[in-house]
Amino acid sequence: MAFEAVKTAFFNSPAYAVVGASKDQTKYGTKVLQWYKAREIPVTPVHPKETELEGIAAVKSIEELPSPSTTSISIITPSKITIDLLQKAKELNVPALWIQPGASDSACIKFIKENDMVDKVIYGGSCVLTEGDNFRNTTRL
Repeated sequence: MAFEAVKTAFFNSPAYAVVGASKDQTKYGTKVLQWYKAREIPVTPVHPKETELEGIAAVKSIEELPSPSTTSISIITPSKITIDLLQKAKELNVPALWIQPGASDSACIKFIKENDMVDKVIYGGSCVLTEGDNFRNTTRL
């Protein structure tokens, strides 16, 4: 049941962010950003150095998002960065996160479970590139 709830929460946010996109269009983070852009979904790239990605203005951290508490976030980062993002997301009351395959490890999963975030995080193998359209079409309120 938690999985259905988090999918619904994720795709009913008014805004989205992608952490892990770069100028390299072959990287999955950038492909995820392109996925949102191609569907005209409002998205903000988060990058510590770049000011724009894929023609979209970027912010340096999730704290700089206009409204983190109403923004669902896709994460495509190394697990040691992902765990820091999970902590920040919890502090900022981010409604839902989607950790893309390869962006988490056992420490991330432990953090999610110990911090009662299971109903806020999609993790464990689902990818927005392959399952996002289906999830979106079945979870809209």
